[in-house]
Amino acid sequence: MGNFFSKLFQRLFGNKEVRVLMVGLDNAGKTTILYRMKEDSAIKTVPTIGFNMEQIEVNNLKMQVWDLGGQSSIRPYWRSYYQKQEALIFVVDSNDRERFPIAKSELLSILQEEELKNTVIAIFANKQDLPEAASAAEVSLALGLDTIKDRTWTIIPTSATKGDGIIEGFEWIASQIRH
Repeated sequence: MGNFFSKLFQRLFGNKEVRVLMVGLDNAGKTTILYRMKEDSAIKTVPTIGFNMEQIEVNNLKMQVWDLGGQSSIRPYWRSYYQKQEALIFVVDSNDRERFPIAKSELLSILQEEELKNTVIAIFANKQDLPEAASAAEVSLALGLDTIKDRTWTIIPTSATKGDGIIEGFEWIASQIRH
């Protein structure tokens, strides 16, 4: 009975803490997105070697966000972070069309991982502020998102430097985790 009230209290007052994994190819904008949410400003970043972790709160939900480096030499180590994740953010540089096939391969590989089978997935089609950026619909097509039938997912057009779409993406994640 005490466990019931504890869970009800958590749900009503939002002290639930969840883990969110943010990955994508190098230079996609993951770290800029993380610190845009944390500090509400665009900060100068350097390529992430390893990870950054920040706790942010969205709609009374505490999110421990893990931003992993995206260089090809680091990607095999992503799986070390898959356990106990409730959401996955996959960031795509919408302006880097040449690497869409690599991004697709990495995303589809991640989706095969047993430890991530229950995560909600938000694809951030980042760098929408650049003139040659592919639209979210074009990114969706290039990544084959229409083939994802067994997961809850969305694609959100974002601009980490301007802040566009970032809050909406995290709010979507919060709403999906609460269900």
